Amino acid sequence: MTTPNAASPLLVAEQVVKRYGKFTAVNGVSLTVAARTIHSVIGPNGAGKTTLFHTLTGTVPITSGRVVFDGQDVTRLAGHQRVRRGIARSFQVTSLFGGLSVRENLRLAVQGAHAAGGYDMWHPPRGARAHDAQIDALLARLQLTALAGRSAAELSHGQQRRLEVGMALAARPKALFLDEPTSGMGIDDLDDMKSLIRGLAADHTVILIEHNMGIVMDISDRITVMQQGRVLVEGAPEEIRNDERVRSAYLGNMITGGRR
Repeated sequence: MTTPNAASPLLVAEQVVKRYGKFTAVNGVSLTVAARTIHSVIGPNGAGKTTLFHTLTGTVPITSGRVVFDGQDVTRLAGHQRVRRGIARSFQVTSLFGGLSVRENLRLAVQGAHAAGGYDMWHPPRGARAHDAQIDALLARLQLTALAGRSAAELSHGQQRRLEVGMALAARPKALFLDEPTSGMGIDDLDDMKSLIRGLAADHTVILIEHNMGIVMDISDRITVMQQGRVLVEGAPEEIRNDERVRSAYLGNMITGGRR
């Protein structure tokens, strides 16, 4: 795990509320995430985790509350504006260009992160517009260099999930929100993804939703537990593992019976 720097929060959410009509999905959640740490958000289905992600990344408008990122109030900024401020995310459902190669998927993501000179439908990308150095670095980090020429559709599910993380990294974000990055993975892919996420905190802040408690406990610096749209408890992994409120709420042997 990384060493948290509590003196330098990158993200501060204050009393965030999100309502859909009469239903309150997120109800007064406050969150402080230190720079270059891994902060996991866990909880049972329906706890409000993904909706919280939506409000923090600008995918949906906030009902009330405040979101400050890197010292700037981003509460009313749209998602694409927050991307320019340094926020990127992946989603629960993989969304790749299956007919394009791994390299071309990454190239599109890198080009999309550049405000000018990214796209030219009449000519193939060359020189600086090809962004080859950045793409090569991403391929190496994702352990996908040997598969760069394969179509995304040919990859295993775990490899596709890593590629999706790479596409989020293409924007060179300060904070990366990952929503269930190991969902649906086989055992062989889990270690690769865990290693990737752990390594990201050297350069990025990672906010993670994850159901695999073994991974959460192994790589997190802080864990926020949500229940029914509220924060139940927050703390270091060992504090969460031993908290009776968390056990009784939903985890039980998932965190006390050994790591997976």
